[in-house]
Amino acid sequence: MEKSSGNKELDTFLNKIEKQPGFFKHNNYSFIEIKENCAILKAKLNENSMNPYNIAHGGLIFGLGDMAMGTAVGTTGRKAVTLNANINYLKPAIGKYLQAKAEIIKKGKTTCYLRCNIYNDQDVLVATMDSNYYYIS
Repeated sequence: MEKSSGNKELDTFLNKIEKQPGFFKHNNYSFIEIKENCAILKAKLNENSMNPYNIAHGGLIFGLGDMAMGTAVGTTGRKAVTLNANINYLKPAIGKYLQAKAEIIKKGKTTCYLRCNIYNDQDVLVATMDSNYYYIS
């Protein structure tokens, strides 16, 4: 990760995600900006990202939003897992990349609530998500 979040434990975790093969790397995700209670991630689109209609696959979009929200939770210094999530697909997700902007709306003792907007490379809103995360530590 090029920029530091200011949280050594979070930076170590994010660097590990970026360097290891897996879901994050396979889907061409990258970290754009991380600050307290929010995160912006990007997904470069290619032929493997598309559904049969040549639109970014809904699963790729959902995964991008979930990763962005999980990263935003990570800025709190707590570890958490997705408790539930909802997505609304608003427009066809086409272009060179997608960008997810996630922020924590409410922090509780055992859970937190987040919102995420996902835009295409023309800054058009293509999907919205909301989710509850459960703290595991």
